[in-house]
Amino acid sequence: MLELVFNSFVTLLVVIDPLGLAPLFVGLTQGRSETYKYEAAIRGTALGAAILFFFAFVGQELLDALGIGVPAFRISGGALLFLLSLDMVFARPSGVRRATAPEQDEANEGKEEDISVFPLAIPLIAGPGSLTTVLLYTGNGDALTIVAVLGVLSVVLLLVLASLLLAPRIMRVLGETGANVFSRVLGVLLAALAVQFVLDGIQQSSAL
Repeated sequence: MLELVFNSFVTLLVVIDPLGLAPLFVGLTQGRSETYKYEAAIRGTALGAAILFFFAFVGQELLDALGIGVPAFRISGGALLFLLSLDMVFARPSGVRRATAPEQDEANEGKEEDISVFPLAIPLIAGPGSLTTVLLYTGNGDALTIVAVLGVLSVVLLLVLASLLLAPRIMRVLGETGANVFSRVLGVLLAALAVQFVLDGIQQSSAL
C-alpha cells in the first residue's frame, strides 16, 4: 500500500505539475485584481478536482461499457504518459498537459471571461494525462486502494492551489528556467513509471 501511495503521488505530482502551473497562471491573470486571482485559483482547482474525482468513480464503468480491458488501458495509458515525459524532459509543452496554441489564444482573447473553467480546470489541471493517471490507479482497485489514491489526489490538488495562490512569489524565486529544470527532473521519473505501466499491462494481458 505504501508503494502504491508513493507511486501515485509521484505520478500525479509530475503530471499535474503544480509548480509548472504557476507561470501559466501568472500569464492568464495578468492585469487582473488580486481578488479575481484568488477566486480564480480556488474555483479552477475546485472544478478540476470535481472532474478528476468524478472520473475516478465512473472511469471504470466507461471502460467496461466500451469493452476496454484494464491491461489494454495500462499499455495505452503508459504510452501516453511516456509521451508526456518526453515533453517535460525537452521542455516542449503540448496539448497533453497544456493548452494548445489555439486554445491559449482563445483564452487570451477572452480576458474578461472566467479562466477558471478554461483553460485552468480543463486542460491544465484535469487534462488527458491526469485523467489517465487517475484511472490507471483506481481501475479495478478495491475500496482501500481507491480511497488511498483519492487521498493522494487531494494532497496534490492542495499543492496546486498553494502554487496558484503563491504564483507571483514562486516566479520571483524560480523564474521560468528554474521551473523548467524542476519539470525536466520529474519528467525522467515519469518516463520510468510510464514504462512500468506498459510492462504491467503486457504481463496482465499475458496472464489472461
